[in-house]
Parts: sequence; C-alpha cells; structure tokens
Amino acid sequence: MSQPQFPPLFSSLDWTGKGDPFSEACAQAAQGCDAGLVAFDLAPDRLRAAVVFAPEVPLKDAIVMLPVCGVGFQNAFGALAPPEVGVHLEWAGSIRVNGGRCGKLTVAASDVDPATIPDWLVVGLEVQLWPANDETGHTPDETALYAEGCSDVDAVELLEAWMRHTLVGINSWADTGVAAAHREWIGIAHGVGKEILVCGKSGIFLGVDERLGLLLQQGDKTTLVPLTDLLRDR
Repeated sequence: MSQPQFPPLFSSLDWTGKGDPFSEACAQAAQGCDAGLVAFDLAPDRLRAAVVFAPEVPLKDAIVMLPVCGVGFQNAFGALAPPEVGVHLEWAGSIRVNGGRCGKLTVAASDVDPATIPDWLVVGLEVQLWPANDETGHTPDETALYAEGCSDVDAVELLEAWMRHTLVGINSWADTGVAAAHREWIGIAHGVGKEILVCGKSGIFLGVDERLGLLLQQGDKTTLVPLTDLLRDR
C-alpha cells in the first residue's frame, strides 16, 4: 500500500499496526509536535487517522474543527464514491453511509475550559471499510464502506482527500468565520427533527446554534449542548 501524500501544511506519521493513531496524535501534541501532524493506521478492514491543530482562539471557537473535519470527510468521500451513496453526520460525531453507522469523528484538547486557548486540539477519524463480521443482518444499523457499493474507494486516496477538503474548510473558517461550515454541516446532518440521545440528554434535535452547538427540545424548553461536551478523554 502506498504512503499518503498530504498538502504542504501537513506531515504524516504512519502508525499502522502500532495502536490507536488518535491516542498517539494526542501524545505527540502534548509533547509539542508541530500542528498539522496526521497520524494514521491503514488496516485492511478500517481507516483510522487523527490530525493535530494548534488553536489561536478559545476552545469554544476552536472546537468547530470537529464539524469542519466532518464536512471535509463528506466532501472527500463524495468526490470518490458513486453518486448514489449518501453520507450524513450525526452531531455527536458518528458517520452514516446510506443510513447506517460507518465510522465516527472524535475530538480531544489540552484543556476543557471553553474560554481557554488550548495548547493543542486533535480530531480523529475512524471509518469501517469491511464489515466486522459476515452476520450483517444482526446489526442493521451498522455498515461498512465496501458493503455499500464503495469497493473502488481506496483508503489512501480517501485519507488524502480528507486532508485536502478539510484544509479548504479550515481556510474558509479562517477567512470568513463559521458561516460556511454551519451551512454545509446542517445540509448533511442526520436526525434533525427526531428524538436523539446525546451526552446523557434526550430530546428532539432542532438544529445547531451559531457555534454548531446542539439545540435540543426537551418538553417545553430548548437546551443547548455545546460542542465542548464531546471532548474525549485522551
């Protein structure tokens, strides 16, 4: 398998067969690595990767890199996959392909205080390429790329495209703010108008606020769940 080639602002760390690239990216970030490090694991049955950011804004604003990376993945996948294959994103990070969960995005940072500028922020991607087992009928809500007619999508090309399209989103955010990411993300959001359970809270998914925080209708009140609630322990 060939090594992925990334835009000049990114560097690569091949972590295939060595463990979780998300955890390694967090460890590298904590040790002071440069922003733009992409750690990846290209296994036969799944793609895992994580990218390191060095925010210059408070965490409450920097956390938008999670949906920006999600939109980047959707755009990358859309450029490589058959046009009839649909990709949607759950607010909490799950990736849906043709309605079934096929992967997820995760996020961690050096600090959890929304008002603090974190030293680093890491967004991770995991995509199932092949089903975990042959008994797919037992898990109808779970799927894999190659089970959805995407066998021609090469994992290396998908990883490269994810970085390219994510860079476009980062530049757009830096130039014009969150409006473009907000517009693109809500257009591919999964579950709007439906009952969901997220971060221990249940209610009707109404949409997102200007920082892409979740707006959840609980009875006669609307609750805001900020993106920072999705921060994962590293």
